[in-house]
Amino acid sequence: MTDFAATGQLLGTVVAVQANFYRVQLDQKQGEIREMGDRDSHLPYPPLLLCTRRTRLKKIGQQVMVGDRVVVEEPDWAGGRGAIAEVLPRHSELDRPAIANVNQILLVFAVADPPLEPYQLSRFLIKAESTGLDVLLCLNKSDLISPQEQQQVSDRLLGWGYQPIFISVKDSINTDQAGRYLSDKITVIAGPSGVGKSSLINTLIDTAKLRVGEVSGKLARGRHTTRHTELFELPSGGMLADTPGFNQPDMNCIPEELIRYFPEARKRLAVASCRFSDCLHRDEPECVVRGDWERYEHYLEFLDAAIAHQTQLHQQADPESTMKLKSKSKGKGQSQYEPKLESKKYRRISRKTQLQDLQELYRDEE
Repeated sequence: MTDFAATGQLLGTVVAVQANFYRVQLDQKQGEIREMGDRDSHLPYPPLLLCTRRTRLKKIGQQVMVGDRVVVEEPDWAGGRGAIAEVLPRHSELDRPAIANVNQILLVFAVADPPLEPYQLSRFLIKAESTGLDVLLCLNKSDLISPQEQQQVSDRLLGWGYQPIFISVKDSINTDQAGRYLSDKITVIAGPSGVGKSSLINTLIDTAKLRVGEVSGKLARGRHTTRHTELFELPSGGMLADTPGFNQPDMNCIPEELIRYFPEARKRLAVASCRFSDCLHRDEPECVVRGDWERYEHYLEFLDAAIAHQTQLHQQADPESTMKLKSKSKGKGQSQYEPKLESKKYRRISRKTQLQDLQELYRDEE
């Protein structure tokens, strides 16, 4: 932390962004700030200011994100306002959700109500791994399953390369243990709706007071309650980011890099190499990854999605592309890419045109 007296600057962290306003939590203690002049006593500790962005930052296209370390100028202590004059360099950045300087991702799922779905869990894990950040897996509602079932789930996920933490927010089981992994770090909490993310935040940070949604009985899914990304300070130090839920993370990664997001595949690649450097681990000969590990089928499905996404990007960049997206089964959301037909060459001739051609032919014969 930069010393305030030495630099004469107010430093802080952006904890929320809404429209063109930024809530900034300052680093300095209230007492240190008040020594610089007359200050109001109603400010929270640490002080929070509602800030705008300097016009200069707008002109150079400098975006301000939740998690950014910023320099604040001209604080209005009575009104609780200020202006962001500078954004300090980021050590990490996520686009979905838009947040900077994150250290790790806390992925929260439920083992029951809604039931744990391996494919959905795998999809979230791959998206989390693609960020390059540390991934912590937390399984809530463990009070709803037996110790034997917990062991089965644990053994299965160990095979995937993860050591889950079983918690129960309702019965306060292992929530303190989960909280210890968050100290002195900025953590993004993610997972599907209805698994208890907001309840966990309310347990770890009693001042958060987030709205909690019930699980839908028809769909066994939770109702989404988070509307925007916001950072909350943890009592033990560090910050926890609550983010708008996303039920199906996209597979917009580079197909050749996808295999690196599977810990069990990374383990195989650490001791051997495929014959081809650009191996996609499907039908290539002498592939060291292809095999009987559980999530291999997940990998193949995610690979198809990643290839489709890349092809779509290529098509958007090159309108003359020879590929087009076509639905495979109506109403089921399945699609595939196939070659385009040359419209002029393969377009069906209308009956009117055919009739006109015949009439012309008869006239010529006469």
